[in-house]
Amino acid sequence: MVSSKRSLLAAATFLAHTIGIQAATWDGTRFAWYTSDAGSTFANSLPIGNGRIGATVYGTPVEKLVLNENSMWSGPFTDRANANSKNALADIRQKLQSGSITAAGESALNNMAGNPTSPRAYNPLVNMALDFGHSSGISSYNRWLDTYQGTAGVNYTWSGVTYSREYVPSYPHGVLAVRLGASQSGKINVKVSLSRSQSVLSQTASTGQGNGGSHPVVLNGNSGQSSGAITFWSEARIVNSGGKASSDGKSVSISGADTVDIYFDAETSYRYADSNAAQGEVKKKLDAAVTAGFSAVRDAGVKDFSGLMGRVKLNLGSSGSASQQATPARLSNFKKNPNADPEFVTLMFNYGRHLLAASSRDTGSKSLPANLQGIWNDNFNPPWQSKYTININTEMNYWHAGVSNLAETQKPVFDLINIAIPRGQAVAKKMYGCDNGFVLHHNTDLWGDAAPVDKGTPYTIWPMGAAWLSSDVMEHYRFTQDKQFLKQTAWPILQQTAQFFYCYLFQWQGYWTTGPSLSPEHAFVVPNGMNSAGKSEGLDISIAMDNQLLHQLFKNINETCSLLSLSAPECSKANEYLPKIAPPKIGSKGQILEWRSEYGETEPGHRHMSPLWGLYPGSQMTPLVSQTFANAGKVLVDRRMSSGSGSTGWSRAWVVNLYARLLQGDTAWTNVQALIQKFLTDNLWNSDNGPGTAFQIDGNFGLAAGIAEMLLQSHEVVHLLPALPGRYRRGR
Repeated sequence: MVSSKRSLLAAATFLAHTIGIQAATWDGTRFAWYTSDAGSTFANSLPIGNGRIGATVYGTPVEKLVLNENSMWSGPFTDRANANSKNALADIRQKLQSGSITAAGESALNNMAGNPTSPRAYNPLVNMALDFGHSSGISSYNRWLDTYQGTAGVNYTWSGVTYSREYVPSYPHGVLAVRLGASQSGKINVKVSLSRSQSVLSQTASTGQGNGGSHPVVLNGNSGQSSGAITFWSEARIVNSGGKASSDGKSVSISGADTVDIYFDAETSYRYADSNAAQGEVKKKLDAAVTAGFSAVRDAGVKDFSGLMGRVKLNLGSSGSASQQATPARLSNFKKNPNADPEFVTLMFNYGRHLLAASSRDTGSKSLPANLQGIWNDNFNPPWQSKYTININTEMNYWHAGVSNLAETQKPVFDLINIAIPRGQAVAKKMYGCDNGFVLHHNTDLWGDAAPVDKGTPYTIWPMGAAWLSSDVMEHYRFTQDKQFLKQTAWPILQQTAQFFYCYLFQWQGYWTTGPSLSPEHAFVVPNGMNSAGKSEGLDISIAMDNQLLHQLFKNINETCSLLSLSAPECSKANEYLPKIAPPKIGSKGQILEWRSEYGETEPGHRHMSPLWGLYPGSQMTPLVSQTFANAGKVLVDRRMSSGSGSTGWSRAWVVNLYARLLQGDTAWTNVQALIQKFLTDNLWNSDNGPGTAFQIDGNFGLAAGIAEMLLQSHEVVHLLPALPGRYRRGR
């Protein structure tokens, strides 16, 4: 009789955590689902997170979870700023003005590039393995991601028993929770372990040593330096219902259980300088989760996440049976006939929102934003160090935050800016001789590193990072109308940004001008009449994008001064500077010019759309503001696309937004479809050049923004359905 009751209880518990998924099988706008595991491919795994802890679910027979904590990077801060810069600056500017472009570029790289050339890289934390002993004979397999609840799971049958694994990241509890279930009692056997391939400091496991008799598996490590390393403390806490627990000192094995729950947390020395405080925080969170139990932790996590997702609902029409196929088949079919599955586009919008809420939340005073891979990384040397690239990529991550009602996900961006301000102040003084204000170049890291990155004239010396980020701060205010935020957060950032430019800018042909600077990652052909004609160079003065950023900066300051009734010096100076920022120039083909003159382009199909910043995400060149500039912007984006631009996923996402801003709905929609067809991996991540190339999350976020931009724009006035494609006249 006891055995019968136990069997009924196990079945009831199992059903409680699987029936919701089965009943929803499969909402094609909500779920990504699969009939096979991810194998060994990171880009097949399913990403979940609580804004700080990230996990990717492989669903393999021996389950693999790649676990990340967003402050685990490759090492401490290093002062990389070049001390030669300040003395070389005037000569470099003189060379640029006189046409000695190549000589100026050589001097800039020698005297201004950082040493070393790169900041820190984002690193993996640990892997968790769950070994069930189910090596063969698995059937009825499903693996799924629920973009609405923010959860993932696996269901399959082995040896006549149906097994389930559910993964729930909980923002309220600050942990990752796992529930292992089975359709029959006493059938769960699992070995739980943590591992890391380098810089492990200690690894222990034991039974019954956690609160409530739970079993801890602990792995502590660091970033590898002999001093100043980032140290982490991670722990999985295991709770079994029924069965027995044993340990070999590095893992915990459970045999004959009805259910097994696992709670995971990690903390680092980035937020806790004292190791006791960090370990105490891990213990506090895991104790609370164990005490609450899986159902309570799950309910809190799902309520929180679905509360964010439920703010927006998009319906682009029904796909019928097309949406009921597994995700790889849907993706394959979309490549052949994209118009047959409009729900797939809705899924990508929801997936973008899921990724942002999972990777960027307010977790305290040192919250960190989504990086080039969000918070998911399995590589100690990830592409582009998986850092914060602020000449497009970090900003693109948040393009949809306001318009898709996820404004609170931006708070980590503002935290990072405030971390960067003192770093940028030091670099402004050391490199440019500016005693006030802060500067950022085209990349930063968790330390707010402000020095130039890499070593090449098309990308290294770009002092406009703070200007772009400050524009995003102002956009947050416009969406939220939070005057407390405007006063306490936005205004100090705008002040610091403006103070640098009041020092840094110089007069040229009647305008306040930047330089040495560049149009991000693009080069031009040095024209006849200048020294070294015919060479490819990147550095110049009075870059179109720089001027558009400065125009927006001084407008933002004017708006803030008016809203807050301020009389600070920055207010009057903004009024003086704004009319002396060069307006966009139009070239011989009717296109917006990228540089001060109509130089030849080394890449007519270049992936960056930098000279169109004032069209999107800015507003200086939008059709409702200036039809002349909008027309010239369209000429440029058309020319870029006809020459092969949109060649990366994030670049194609920018193109979607540009055409939407130009009110070209059908063209925007064509590029939405092209992005999905060309750049998505099986787990729906954006890739740099297509499946098999580097994962870059910005394309996912930019796509979500572009879909929203086609349906809603707001520049002074709210504009509904500004770029609705002709094919989609029904929806809501």
